[in-house]
Amino acid sequence: MEPFIVSARKYRPTTFKDVVGQQAITNTLENAIANDHLAQALLFCGPRGVGKTSCARILAKRINTDENTSPDEDFAFNVFELDAASNNSVDDIRNLIDQVRIPPQVGKYKVYIIDEVHMLSQAAFNAFLKTLEEPPKHAIFILATTEKHKIIPTILSRCQIFDFKRITVTDARQHLVQIAQEEGIEADEDALHIIAQKADGAMRDALSIFDRVVSFSGKKLSRKAVTENLNVLDYETYFTATDLILENNIPELLVQFDTILSRGFDGHHFIAGLASHFRDLMVCKNPPTIHLLEVGKDTKLKYHEQAQKTDLDFLLKGIEIANTCDLKYRTSRNQRLLVELCLMQLASITFDGEKKNDGPFLIPPSYYKIDTNADFSRKESNQFIATPATNPIKKEVEVTATEEVAPEIKKQTITATPVQETPAIAENASEILKSSNENSSVSRDAQITKETETFAPTIEPRQNRISGLSLKGLQKKKELEKERASQKVDVTNLPKEPFTEIAMQAAWQEYVTKITNAGEKIIASNLEADEPRLKGTTIHLEFPNETMKVEVERAQGPLLEFLKRKLNNYDITLEIVVNEEVQRKYAYTPQEKYEKLLSQNPALDILRKTFDLDF
Repeated sequence: MEPFIVSARKYRPTTFKDVVGQQAITNTLENAIANDHLAQALLFCGPRGVGKTSCARILAKRINTDENTSPDEDFAFNVFELDAASNNSVDDIRNLIDQVRIPPQVGKYKVYIIDEVHMLSQAAFNAFLKTLEEPPKHAIFILATTEKHKIIPTILSRCQIFDFKRITVTDARQHLVQIAQEEGIEADEDALHIIAQKADGAMRDALSIFDRVVSFSGKKLSRKAVTENLNVLDYETYFTATDLILENNIPELLVQFDTILSRGFDGHHFIAGLASHFRDLMVCKNPPTIHLLEVGKDTKLKYHEQAQKTDLDFLLKGIEIANTCDLKYRTSRNQRLLVELCLMQLASITFDGEKKNDGPFLIPPSYYKIDTNADFSRKESNQFIATPATNPIKKEVEVTATEEVAPEIKKQTITATPVQETPAIAENASEILKSSNENSSVSRDAQITKETETFAPTIEPRQNRISGLSLKGLQKKKELEKERASQKVDVTNLPKEPFTEIAMQAAWQEYVTKITNAGEKIIASNLEADEPRLKGTTIHLEFPNETMKVEVERAQGPLLEFLKRKLNNYDITLEIVVNEEVQRKYAYTPQEKYEKLLSQNPALDILRKTFDLDF
């Protein structure tokens, strides 16, 4: 029985053409040898398993080969390999320097390959500097390292540096296909692709994984066997999860995640893979980016089919949610719950059910559904009773109004659609109820009728509002702004009836009372700090400081709207000035208060002296 040789040794490159994924470096070395332009100190740096040492050995053989050399000659006496990890002292470097002086017995050059050179000590580096800068003509030094940043700058400046790159998944898979054909192994393309991905850019790791999987499954290499042996999640897992997310099937999605955990997989690995799956789906949607998808042909077709079911907004939102979960995973105390919440959020992206409340109310509009059996009977003195259809607690609201007002109130009270039930209408109806209960005179009823007819709700319905958190929302918002800009508002037909200062102050006090009852006591206090004065259609206020002015200016919108509607004049404006002299009238000290009262009643001084009072 012949001893088994691992593929990493058996298929180790013997020529520059056999090196995988480093064509730029091998071409440079070939041209340097052909033109006799090779440096005496070379530094090969890059990740593990990408061909640094192999290229160094091939280079050592090539520079000693001529037309009289046998192809099987390995020039073992001319190549010296030193492991700097175990020979990192000054004495080891001094022994190396002593050997450099001796010329080669066979061939033209003596090649010294120092592997893991970054492990040399500081003293060893310093001892090696002079020889590396001015070596003998027959000596060539090839330094190899995976951590170039640990080498001192004086060494780097004396070397010609070659940066080896990671081997791409495509190059690694093609090399594995060739090895599988030479070994007589029937392998699926997807199986070899998974092995190349697992190797993470290292060809030596890919060959080691290949040997392990072949030992497990024999001469036939399938994708299922590779995923079971390597304990990785295959594409089918993410395809199934994405289908469940698109179907909004949260229970099945959580069951699938539990199955994944029971198989020993980490939740972090699953959610990171799901984000990568969304990225691959997004890559499939645009022809210029399809080449970024590094998968087999059969898998690429599956990606294309599922990409047709998804839209770009869903994929972008899904990548954002999955990436947020990925960032929070390490610091989370309940990692399983974090992933489950992420999956539920993903499954809710395309959900258009009842979870979205389109009404702007704390009480849903369904509370006021129209009941065909509801009794809207007119009592004596023109009173109406409206009872909600689904309310278990019966409440009666009596409205006293004229026949012209009643139909309008009925329309605003019992309408069930969220578009018509706006807060502005509800506010108008409450004012009508209040004014009707206080005074049922004909003039008051006529004024209410006029207010109801002239007032139009200004709050936009919820259905027409556009979210600014998505690309479609931003585009739609711009279109709506253009439409609104194109619509010209005719302000010439708005009412401008004259009114007196007394009527204005009465309406002002009514608004203050209303916001006080609503809990806005700070604004109400500021509005009562000065008596409003009327000049034409401009209301003048005078405050002692800038703070009160700013607070009132912020809240002047609802105030002016109320006054315009109440006084039936839409030319009303508000002017606020700051007069610091006003503050002196209100900021009295105890002494000033006493003197003020004493000027009005001199008997207070007798009272203070009699009882020996103090401030």
